[in-house]
Amino acid sequence: MARADKQAAVAEIVESFNASAGAVLTEYRGLTVKELQDLRRSLGENATYAVVKNTLAKLAANEVGISGFDDLLTGPTAIAFINGDVVEAAKGLRDFAKANPTLVIKGGVLDGKPLDADEIAKLASLESREVLLGKMAGAMLASLSQAVYLLNAPLAQAARLAGALQAKAEQDPSILAGGAATSDVDSPAAAEEAPAADAADEAPADEAPAADAAETSDEGDTAEA
Repeated sequence: MARADKQAAVAEIVESFNASAGAVLTEYRGLTVKELQDLRRSLGENATYAVVKNTLAKLAANEVGISGFDDLLTGPTAIAFINGDVVEAAKGLRDFAKANPTLVIKGGVLDGKPLDADEIAKLASLESREVLLGKMAGAMLASLSQAVYLLNAPLAQAARLAGALQAKAEQDPSILAGGAATSDVDSPAAAEEAPAADAADEAPADEAPAADAAETSDEGDTAEA
């Protein structure tokens, strides 16, 4: 390979590393051209599957600061550069490898950190991003519903209390005056008792002439005697 072509190939792999969220290294020994096409289609928009030369892949990995690939870059190598859902891409590779044992997942890199084959398998066993987002949204809605209930509960209690007070006030308007009844002086019963009290106070005044008359009579009798 000419030097210029080699540099261009390395630059292309570097660009793929930089543009992807992660990458999975595989050995595709024994896969037919058709099976490789099927694998690319199965990955869809989540990843692009590219056959690379090991020497060029090592240079590109070193250039972007990825370590630990030297031991993995042996035999016929193809790299799945993950552009979409990392979990879905890992699931696609795992499922294809189960159906086609000649595909060997050797390891990879995620967010700049190297992963071995077991870690790739664990990644594939996770739930997809959509499922996790759905569960998160459900949990948030549940928490929001609880918060709304807690906020509305005191208001509902206050509303019930206000309704009860209103009903009681309609039966006894004196409640609206702060819970105390109208004064005894203003009540009808007090108004009826007032004349009686006034009459009692005036009674001694009416009896006074009678007393004076009795005294006059006694004086007259004395005079006549």
